[in-house]
Amino acid sequence: QVQLVESGGGLVQAGGSLRLSCATSGRSFRSYAVGWFRQAPGKERGFVAGITDDGLDQYYADSVKGRFTISRDNAKNTLYLQMNSLKPEDTAVYYCAASNYIATLTSGDISYWGKGTLVTVTS
Repeated sequence: QVQLVESGGGLVQAGGSLRLSCATSGRSFRSYAVGWFRQAPGKERGFVAGITDDGLDQYYADSVKGRFTISRDNAKNTLYLQMNSLKPEDTAVYYCAASNYIATLTSGDISYWGKGTLVTVTS
């Protein structure tokens, strides 16, 4: 079992930055591919970014490429999402997710979900 707890969400103006964190506990964090999904009001949850278990490869949705950076610290059992140049359309609940493989993570086949943290970007 893996527990995922997000933090770092909040209210920010367009063009600003936020860093989300996902603290984990339970089975070995470093054995999972992990990533971020988001769900805006009235929309389905969608993939944002993912990172392999060793941290060597990162994957991004086209809508966030060049603005968001995913990283992980396996020694601290923590996942991060640095979000820069935020836009109002980035407003959503952001969820941390874990899966056995990066391919299953990016396709939305998730073993563990966090409860989410709200990011609101004002214009």
